[in-house]
Amino acid sequence: MRLIKIFFGIIFVIFAYLQLNDPDSGIWIAVYSFAALACFMSIRELWPSWVFYVLGAGYLVAAILQWPPEFEGIFFGETAMRSLNIELARESLGLGICATVMAVLGKWG
Repeated sequence: MRLIKIFFGIIFVIFAYLQLNDPDSGIWIAVYSFAALACFMSIRELWPSWVFYVLGAGYLVAAILQWPPEFEGIFFGETAMRSLNIELARESLGLGICATVMAVLGKWG
């Protein structure tokens, strides 16, 4: 489990770094940095499990609220930003990943 925590901690740091060119980068860097911090805190078991459940619930609510009005997929490549709905779907997916990892850390962390 320790390797999974380190893996996702590093993944969230990379996610935060990739947000540097985003117009609302401050929000997303904070979101992913806090998820990385939670992963690294769980390695040392410094937070109780309910903290991860609360974080997971918050990320889940944010993912639902961020879901686009019309789903157009999550495209990569030349059709990357055809519409705002694609960006909203990507952001919602990132929040969903955070919610899932927080639930796993709460249960088995």
